[in-house]
This record gives sequence, C-alpha cells and structure tokens, in this order.
Amino acid sequence: MTGRRPDSPRDRARYLFDRTLARSTGTLMGWLVITCLAVVVPVSAVLVWTDPGSPPSLSGRLTAAWRTSAETLRLGALTGTPLRMVLSAVLGLVALLCVSTLIGVITTSLAERMAELSRGRSTVLERGHVVVLGWSDQVSTVVGELVAAHAGHRPRAIVLLADRDKTEMERALAARIGPAGRTRLICRSGPASDPAVLALVSPREASTVLVLPSGEPAGDAEILRILLALRAVVGEGTGGPPVLAAVHDDRYRAPARLAAGPRGTVLETDTVTARLIAQCVGRPGLSLVLRDLLDFAGDEFHLADATAFHGGPFGAALLGHADSCVVGLLSPLGRVSLNPPADTVVAPGSRLIVLARDDGTTRPSDCRHLVDRSVIAVGPPPADAAVRLLVLGWNRRAPLVLEHLRRTAPPGSALDVITDRAVPGPREPEPDHTPQSDHTRQPDRTPEPDAARPVVRFRTAALSRPETLLGLDLTPYDGVVALGPDPADGPDHPDDWTLVALLALRLLEERTGRELRVVGELTDDRNRPLAAVNPGSDVVVSGELTGLLMAQIAQNRHLAAVFDELFSAGGSTVCLRPAGTYVRPGSDATFATVVAAARDRGECAIGYRRHDLRTVAPDHGVRLNPHKGERRAWSAEDQVVVVATDPVHPTEAAGQPAEETEAAGPPDPGGKHRPQRRPGRTDTEPDDTAGSPLAHP
Repeated sequence: MTGRRPDSPRDRARYLFDRTLARSTGTLMGWLVITCLAVVVPVSAVLVWTDPGSPPSLSGRLTAAWRTSAETLRLGALTGTPLRMVLSAVLGLVALLCVSTLIGVITTSLAERMAELSRGRSTVLERGHVVVLGWSDQVSTVVGELVAAHAGHRPRAIVLLADRDKTEMERALAARIGPAGRTRLICRSGPASDPAVLALVSPREASTVLVLPSGEPAGDAEILRILLALRAVVGEGTGGPPVLAAVHDDRYRAPARLAAGPRGTVLETDTVTARLIAQCVGRPGLSLVLRDLLDFAGDEFHLADATAFHGGPFGAALLGHADSCVVGLLSPLGRVSLNPPADTVVAPGSRLIVLARDDGTTRPSDCRHLVDRSVIAVGPPPADAAVRLLVLGWNRRAPLVLEHLRRTAPPGSALDVITDRAVPGPREPEPDHTPQSDHTRQPDRTPEPDAARPVVRFRTAALSRPETLLGLDLTPYDGVVALGPDPADGPDHPDDWTLVALLALRLLEERTGRELRVVGELTDDRNRPLAAVNPGSDVVVSGELTGLLMAQIAQNRHLAAVFDELFSAGGSTVCLRPAGTYVRPGSDATFATVVAAARDRGECAIGYRRHDLRTVAPDHGVRLNPHKGERRAWSAEDQVVVVATDPVHPTEAAGQPAEETEAAGPPDPGGKHRPQRRPGRTDTEPDDTAGSPLAHP
C-alpha cells in the first residue's frame, strides 16, 4: 500500500488560509487590512527614502511615509501628536466603511432588481390587455393571431405568464412570429397556478384571459389549478374578464368549466381535433378551408347589423350582401343559429353572423339580379357510396376519430385499424338518452338496423418499421388516416413517425399510380412543409387548430357558440361539395347563383375551391367570401364550400350498439374516452352541452 504524500508548506499555508476565511466576514476584513498594510506601508517607505527631496531626518521621513500610506488608504493625512494621527486614522476607517457599505448596498440592490426584471417578476400595470397563461405548442399560434388581429386597431398589450425563463420566451416568440408591430409583448416568469405570481399580470384589469393546454400528462390538472388561482385573484361574481381555457381529457371539462366561472369557456381540444380528422377523410381540402376561416389573415366570422332584414325571411339576407357571406343569426337573447331554414323570420334585435374581411366591410346590397336560374342544377345530389378506410397508428384521440367515422360513414362502409400495440377486448356502449343542446339542430332520425353501421377490424403490425408501411396493400381503400403517437408514448418528436408514414404512403401512390385521400395528424405546424402528401389530401395540425380557435374566441366571445356548433356532433358544419350539385358543369355563372342554389338546398355557400389551382400554394385554389358578382366557368371537379347540417348515422341517436370488431376492440389507454358517450360529455355535466366540445355556462 502506497503511503500518503507529505503535505508541502504551500499546501499547509493554503489550507490554513482557507480555514481562516471560512470563519466569518470579520476575519475576511482582517485579512484584507493586513494585506493592504503589508503592501502599502513598505512601498510608501521605499518611495520616501528614494525621493531626493524627502526630509533628511528620520522623524521627517517617517511622517512622510505615514502621509503617503494614509492618503493611499484614505485614512486621513493629519500629522502631529500620536493621538491626532490615531483619531485621523479612525475617522478615515469609519468613512471608508460607510462609503464602501453604501456602494455595496446600491450595487446589490441594482443587481437584485436587474435579476428580478430578467426573471420577469415585476408587476404589469396595464389595462385592457390580453393575458395568456401557460406555455405550449399553441403559444406561437395564439400570440401571432392576436398580433395580427390588433394590427389595425389601437396599440394593445399581450402579457404572457409561464414557468419559463423570460429571455427564453421572448426569443422564442420573436423567432416564431417575427415583429409584433404596434402590439406590446410582455413576458413574465413564474407558475401561473400561484396566486401571488398570477397577480403580477393584473388579470382583473385584462380584457380576456387565455389558459393554454399543456402537452404534459398532468397538463389538464395544471389547467384546473390555474383556473382556481385565477378565481382567487379575480374574485367571485361576474365582474372579471372572460376566461377561455382548453383541456384534453373530457373528465376535466366539467370541473374546469366550474372553475372558469360564469364568463368562462372551456374548449375540449381532443374532440375538436378528432372530429376535424374524421371530416377531412371524406372532404379533401377541409383543413385548408378551416385554416383560412380561423386565422386573421383573410376573412373570418363577424357579427353584422340585421336592421335591413328585420321581419323578413333569413333567406333574403343570403343575397343581401355583395361582399360578405351570411351564415346564421344571433338572437336578441344571444342564441346562435347557424344555417337556419330560409323561411326563418329575422326578429328585431337580431344580428347576422357573416363571413367578411372585417367589421366595417359588411353593408346591405341587393344581389338578386345577379342570379341566373337557368344554370342552377336540378335533381337531388348523388348519394354517398360506401367506403373502406384505413387508420394507421393510435393515440388518445383515436377512439374519438373512430366514433365520428362510424357515425358519419355511409351504410356498408368498413374501417380497418392497424396499430403497433395489443388491443383489449371490445366493449358494448351504453345507450345515450341525453337531450341535445339548445343551439344544436339535429335532423329527425329513425332507428335502422345495426348492420348499417360500419364494421371495424383491428390488427397489429410493426408500424415503426418502414418496410411494414411499404408492404401495405392500399388497393381496397378509399382513404387513409395516419395518427401520430402521443408525446408521452414515443420519442421527443412524435411527428417523426407521421412524416415517415406519409412519405411511405406517397411512395405507394407513385408505385401504384393511384391517388388516395390521406389525412395526416401533426403536432407542430413547422413540420407541415415536410409532410409528403398529394394535393387531394389534408394535414391536420392539432396544436394550430386549438390556437386558432382560442384566438378567434378571444377576439369575439359571441363566436364561441358559432364554433361550438361547427365542431359539435349533429350541428351545422363546413363542407366541400361538388360544384355540379349547385350549377350545371361547364356553365358560366356568378357566385350569387351558387348562393341561391345552395339556399334552395338548405345550405349557406361561403366560397369555393378551384380544381385547376389545387396544387398552387399557398391557398391551393381555396377562395372564401368572393364577391357575389364574380363570374366564372364552373367545372365538374370544382368544389363549393358550404355551411350545412352534418349528417349523423341514424343508429347513433337510437342508442344501437356501436362497436363491431373482427377480433378485438380498440385500445383505450387509461379509459379516458369511453365509446358509450358522445365525445365531449362527462357524467357530471349538465345536459345543455351534451356532445359539445365547447363548454360555457
């Protein structure tokens, strides 16, 4: 065994010095005094003794050395009796201590204040600002859309509070949304669920408070805590600002709605995303239309004056505006009715729900003279044929996607699901006898045999292997849905698998020469340009859709009921239908003619998609809210964008069994989505919001 190396004198001296410094602040000050005297006094003596003009006597030189040392250390330079010199030194030490302490206090205070400002812990003294709580994938979409909405108005502030570094948040927002223009972006750091921290952003004086959903497993519980903290800061009653929150799991929607208060609206993001994915399967291009509808870059929904149409039928208002499209009514009591019957009387005090560029562009104008009845198509539209769909992958929204596909697919359709995990046994759903929401219109339904429901078959395969995807036989399928894994189920970037799956599907399309309807689900909008899909397919970005919805509702709270119906099962929805359903293919007609033809079929036309421009970015042929006098030749491949009643399979309302499988039922991780209830409903929720993804008292 090797002996310990003997300590050197240098090591012993350093160890003794370190132990001395560790004792107290006074010890440190003593060492500083000794060090200063050990350097200043000898050097002063050398300067005096080497100066040719120094006094010749020893006492004179000692006095000169004292004066030099005292001036260097700021101890005073008085000479004379020893008592005067001692008093002078004491006075200098006291002055030095006081000045040094004052400088230290000022420096420390400034450093702490700068650190507090850099951490984002100062109080915001704004009024009428928008408060955004939390940080998620939707933050750039929400803030960017709010900046765009404020561009043409007076300068306003957007205050963001999240438990992240303030500088990091500012850099991320600047990189994603660019210059904010006249809008002031203010970031504060800290947990939004802490009432003391939440009070820093002055939520009581805000115009709107948005609570962003988190992608974390416990994100919904954190949303609930933030809403409770907001309730504690703002107080009870109706005097606070409108609150808009979003949750993933329907089990948290009812508690979140209670915590949000009477002016709160809770959006269930999984239900909205799942319904859009299912709708895009049969309506290629729908994601482009909804993205155009929800952002502030083009036309969006507004409320317009209906005085000119009071006492008349709603159908007259559809051709009563040249530069905006009417889609519904807002009653004097605040009840929203999208696509009401054309003979509905517009009551005094009602307002029109219109699609327009902005609030100031909606002016009444009679467009009936632009309608050419001779080119309107006659006869019923062709019935939807049975389809066979393939779903690849699985996540928490998959049960909701399948539920909606099974409700809306034509009779005789089939659904095949391929997952990379084992699936549990099937479960029979319970009948749902809950009445529909007041604002949700549903067509009369009669029970039909359960054989009309699409059959769902499940099987497992190694979807993570590209050779498995490339070995799929897509010949029997009319459409494919690619669902990415949840962030907690896979790598840090769940979109990676989806991008690979979309690439493999595109290669299969090129190999077979057959174009499929492909719907891919992404979580990050920055990956949209990387998705390899054909022009007839859709890419749904779940986080972007939620952000756009929240920004729209934040700007106009009345729109919450509009989007509630658009994204609720059984209500009115946005559809793309062949132009030949409304006007004869090849005919030259104005858009007013299309609006009149849609009105005759109980629909509200709001735009179209040109087939010859569907591959041209950025709008891919989508044109919303064209002028009523716009004339063009309509081809059979063109599509018309309408607001119409969403068909729901009759067996859904009749409470018939909703699950048929070949081998096993779908996986339901954690039991979050139970197929026996309509998406978006909870056991404790009142019946007035059944089947609705937006909850607001």
